[in-house]
Amino acid sequence: MRDLVMMVVVLTVLSAFSGGLLSGLRNATAARIEIQQLKFVKGPAIKKILEGVSNDPIADRFSLKDGDIERKFFVGKFDGKANTVVLESSGKGYGGDVGLMVAVNMDDDTIVGAGVTTHSETPGLGATAKDNPAFVSQFKGLPISETFNVTNDGGKINAMSGATITSRAVCAAATQTGSIYQKLKPQLSEKLKEFNK
Repeated sequence: MRDLVMMVVVLTVLSAFSGGLLSGLRNATAARIEIQQLKFVKGPAIKKILEGVSNDPIADRFSLKDGDIERKFFVGKFDGKANTVVLESSGKGYGGDVGLMVAVNMDDDTIVGAGVTTHSETPGLGATAKDNPAFVSQFKGLPISETFNVTNDGGKINAMSGATITSRAVCAAATQTGSIYQKLKPQLSEKLKEFNK
């Protein structure tokens, strides 16, 4: 009995130590991971959809609370005026979540551009969403308040050939982005004032 109690105590101590060590390691590397994601995953998409900005949208970023979720926003300045924000959302694709960055002009609530950032889709089919400018360019100029659907579902977006599920995921992500934007628009407007000083 005494050996059993000792074994439980040792396992408990080791588990607590290991958990604390892993938690500390995660916290210590979180900033580095975010920098790497910005540099290699999100950054290229942001710079592509905000082509022609007069600032560095990666440097000009901020966070806002959306309930329990902390959302990151990137600011785009055109002609010296900070009037565009980029935010990310995701939709459920064939192989998992499809991440989508969407830039919104806050003066007229229209989409400036969109870009797929992350996915686990089938190579050669759904995976082409990331590198298919013709597909994501369909969102440009559309009101962010719309519910986006592919043409098969009665919407305006032409699905990628052989990748309807991925196309629907991108549409769902764009629709979710619109919901987030509408909910946080007053706070976004206030934050943009700081970048226009």
